[in-house]
Amino acid sequence: MNQTIHPLNPIAFSLGPIQVHWYGIIIGCGLALALFLAIREGKRRGLPKDIFADLMLWAIPIAIISARIYYVIFEWEYYRNHPADIPKIWNGGIAIHGALIGSVLTAIVFSRKRGWSFWKIADIAAPSIILGQAIGRWGNFMNQEAHGGPTTRAFLESLHLPDFIVNQMYIRGTYYQPTFLYESAWDFLGFLLLILLRRVNLPRGEMFLSYVIWYSTGRFFVEGLRTDSLMLTSNLRMAQVISIVLIVAALALILYRRKKNLANVRYLAQDE
Repeated sequence: MNQTIHPLNPIAFSLGPIQVHWYGIIIGCGLALALFLAIREGKRRGLPKDIFADLMLWAIPIAIISARIYYVIFEWEYYRNHPADIPKIWNGGIAIHGALIGSVLTAIVFSRKRGWSFWKIADIAAPSIILGQAIGRWGNFMNQEAHGGPTTRAFLESLHLPDFIVNQMYIRGTYYQPTFLYESAWDFLGFLLLILLRRVNLPRGEMFLSYVIWYSTGRFFVEGLRTDSLMLTSNLRMAQVISIVLIVAALALILYRRKKNLANVRYLAQDE
């Protein structure tokens, strides 16, 4: 049966010569919700109400820059011949691992300058971070990127997906796996898990490290389905390598901090 496919327009609206992309709007919404939740939980945990807003003022631009640099480094064969495209992040092409590296380093420096525990700030922010990631993946959806390998419409319909998702997965004459959706769903489940873990009252630092383990596990498997992976070598996908390193490092930190009695303060503690 012939069917007309109507993919979604990645441009939300135009202001004269300026085109506002859905990608940026969705990322912005994810960041705004993440900030709102972190501020609310931070106040509940005894942090000043402006601490996360101040942190975001530094972390967001640094994360965007580091995410873009990370992506450009691994796509240098293209960008060295098209340097004018390097700043065009509205077309996609930012790597979440680069963003995490930049934002974590920023948070470490920021927390030390303010005299607060980095682990306390990171624990409070962890559910917000993964929820923001779950929302942000829909920016990839609007750009028809971060998808998996070829598939059939019948397979996509077997997942009981609405037509607007199925149609958007029709790219240049072929249907593709909606890996953006797989990762978004995994991240949303991670958000719910971390909210539940608040009641467990984990040792300080382990909420954030649990986020690292959960996200990295899902990313490892989803990355194996994608067709646009940044490659370390011809056979090694960078995101999978980084995911394994992060899982091992997070587990090692949990064990080390417990062994050295560095995890003797619990999440619900009100001290600094």
